Amino acid sequence: MARGEPRFGVDTDERTIPNEVGWIAEQPWGAVHLDKGCYRGQETVARVHNLGKPPRRLTLLHLDGSENRLPALGSVVVPAAGGRDAGFVGSSARHHELGPIALALLKRNTDLAAPLVVDGLPAAQEVVVDPEIGLHFRPQR
Repeated sequence: MARGEPRFGVDTDERTIPNEVGWIAEQPWGAVHLDKGCYRGQETVARVHNLGKPPRRLTLLHLDGSENRLPALGSVVVPAAGGRDAGFVGSSARHHELGPIALALLKRNTDLAAPLVVDGLPAAQEVVVDPEIGLHFRPQR
């Protein structure tokens, strides 16, 4: 989770496309090779890859550790300043160096610098997947 590798069915939902979570083949865990044959969803993946701007992006949340709890799976993420839902949380854990963290799938238009709130916990963002082109760019830990 600290490396920004999402788990299928936990950090994704039924609408997730590979571009949103960094599953394009440039990474060792890439699930989609853009230069190989036909597959279901190929047109959507190719369109987003060529035109950019996937609708959502995978983000690592650094949670406030002042409370001894983690957000529940599927908790809604909202901007701290208020407004509409920005996305949802998948995995969450306590990391030995980073403290409490979570992976979230957020809407592309969520401000990259905006503080967020998830399940009542303040959170800061660390972008894992580039919101413009959908490639995983977070350095490996």
